[in-house]
Amino acid sequence: MTTQLALSVLDLIPVRTGQTSAQALTASIGLAQRADALGFERYWVAEHHNMAAVASTNPPVLIGILASRTERIRLGSGGVMLPNHSPLIIAEQFALLEAAFPGRIDLGLGRAPGSDPVISALLRSSGAVSEVDAFPRNIGDITALLHPDGASLELTSGRTYELHATPIATSVPEVWLLGSSEYSAHLAAERGMPYVFANHFSGDSTTTALNIYRREFTPSETLAAPRTFLTLNASVADTADEAYALALPQMQQMARLRSGLPLGPLATVEEALATELAPTQAELVKRMSASWVIGDAAGAAAQVRDLAAKFGVDEVMLQPIASAHADADLTVSPARVRTIELLAEQLLAS
Repeated sequence: MTTQLALSVLDLIPVRTGQTSAQALTASIGLAQRADALGFERYWVAEHHNMAAVASTNPPVLIGILASRTERIRLGSGGVMLPNHSPLIIAEQFALLEAAFPGRIDLGLGRAPGSDPVISALLRSSGAVSEVDAFPRNIGDITALLHPDGASLELTSGRTYELHATPIATSVPEVWLLGSSEYSAHLAAERGMPYVFANHFSGDSTTTALNIYRREFTPSETLAAPRTFLTLNASVADTADEAYALALPQMQQMARLRSGLPLGPLATVEEALATELAPTQAELVKRMSASWVIGDAAGAAAQVRDLAAKFGVDEVMLQPIASAHADADLTVSPARVRTIELLAEQLLAS
């Protein structure tokens, strides 16, 4: 018997040529509402800073906006880049989101900065402690602060100081550990936390990371067995050729990023088709097109099923990376919506 797959969405709130931030956000609200109606499990937003093609800069604010415009889908961070923030502030933000939308909030925590060193220096408040040393401690602080019992500090005076993210919590967000290295797999296993490896941009190490996580997993108070899902880039259309054309702008953008070239807004399909790439960038695009989910509905769905079986997961989080044609309405993302609709028809049918 075939296991029913759960589908979820990862959204960077892409900003394409000619779009304003407001229009990009409006398009993503529409995408979230469609995912909600289609029966998707969760919808996560990322944290990236000072990037012309990405409007997803502040996950807690975005989660509140999206949760208020949807009905049942879980909203979360994919993820909050913890070195940029005070653990107390993150705990308070997500405790309030959970209070407003009980049972619908995920807190995904990552260790990467999400930007360049200048932006990181402007954001960071973790002091002189290195990221590696501070990250496990800060995760522990957040989970303790989110717990209804709160946390206690022992002051130098000997007095105990009680801390709570919210005064009277009745439920807590689900806390996930995110990562793109073996470090995150070891830490998630040690802490008994649900874990997601960033397969959508670091796929070469996915098998190794998941094997480490599953092999070393230690049950915790909140999780008895390993829990994970797979992230994939996807562009799905009525034909494979159209799906490729819609994916080309994002593949070219990633090729520029990995080549250290300047980045602008996400290109339209027409702009991407007219772009001539250097041989090294063209090779990167070729490699991406072979590993991303790009095709018509039946072919893409088969690829998703095969990858889910290969990595032993029952949930797949799709990043719909399809751009748009130049004449598309700037307040919608028709190709991203079509991607999730076609995969839902194939994979979520009763």
